[in-house]
Amino acid sequence: MDRSIDMRDTEKIQKKALNIIKSKVIPAYVKLHRFFKDEYLPACRTSIGIKEIKNGKEYYEFLARKFTTTNLTPKEIHEIGLTEVARIKDEMNSIIKEVKWDGTFKSFLDDLRTNPKFYYETSEELFESYLATSKRIDPELVKLFKVLPSMPYGLKPIPMESAPDTTTAYYQRPAADGSRAGYYYVNLYRPEVRPKYEIEVLSVHEAMPGHHLQIALAMELDLPNFRKYGGITAFVEGWGLYSERLGYDLGLYKDPYSKFGQLTYDMWRAIRLVVDTGMHYFDWSRQDAINYFLDNSAKTKQDVMNEVDRYINWPGQALAYKIGQLKILELRAKAEAELGDRFNIKDFHHEVLKRGALPLDILEEYIIEWVEEESD
Repeated sequence: MDRSIDMRDTEKIQKKALNIIKSKVIPAYVKLHRFFKDEYLPACRTSIGIKEIKNGKEYYEFLARKFTTTNLTPKEIHEIGLTEVARIKDEMNSIIKEVKWDGTFKSFLDDLRTNPKFYYETSEELFESYLATSKRIDPELVKLFKVLPSMPYGLKPIPMESAPDTTTAYYQRPAADGSRAGYYYVNLYRPEVRPKYEIEVLSVHEAMPGHHLQIALAMELDLPNFRKYGGITAFVEGWGLYSERLGYDLGLYKDPYSKFGQLTYDMWRAIRLVVDTGMHYFDWSRQDAINYFLDNSAKTKQDVMNEVDRYINWPGQALAYKIGQLKILELRAKAEAELGDRFNIKDFHHEVLKRGALPLDILEEYIIEWVEEESD
């Protein structure tokens, strides 16, 4: 059966579509713009912190508990962030000495942000490097995991329509019915601000052994749908950040600048604890947050502004990453200390992942129970 549309029908459909766009779509956008400019914006508050709304501090305290699945207070989280920033900065300074940089910490960061040798000239080169890195990781995973997901993942550019105002990369889970693989999306907008030294650490977080491994495995478990697909930010993002450390076990970060990239991403999540609580619970301005970011990490200004605006719009969510990572690292250290030679990294990872995403306190109960069983 011929299902093609002849030219006459095509022109008729196009004319009808153009009439609808002209008579309905464009006027609707004009109306929305008028409302946004004349009513919505003038009624907005000029402050950025959620603390400024009624019961805002109490609400932020609730958000901190919700996103971290802990009883940590914003003040405690702020202090954890400051401690982590100081620790990571010490490691960064060690690398600066290793590469014999003759200058200050700030001048080193400025060089990382501006030196053309750290950047690709074209989006095509950047994409190919992401692809090569991802495929180099995959065969190494058997060293650390006893079960891998059956669903594959692919790599795609973030659409250019949204790329200028979105994050460096993100992950899209596979379709629930198995009709689409998972996808690791990377931002190719302005390759001159997308450093080479971030590629390895970003790939282990978003794809394997980070989000794709954890999420695709959870989708294969015999669990209710709300457990398979709901997710718990502190677990999911904590695992993604923990996976960045696993890059060393996978043969990554051999170049000192790539190691600095890993530390930059660890620093990024530590800074989040400081600036998110700073803006929403203390008295930090947007510029205070941007300056703190730029002073302590090699993230480019474009990324920093996008990130800070994200934290303003999503209070508390950014706290989950580092708190989740620290809990998984704490549980691993406890298991290694108590099991000694009997500790098996594959078994530990299996215990962490085999029940899907969990609140951190429940995860801790399961890991302690497993350690006790292995100790008998």
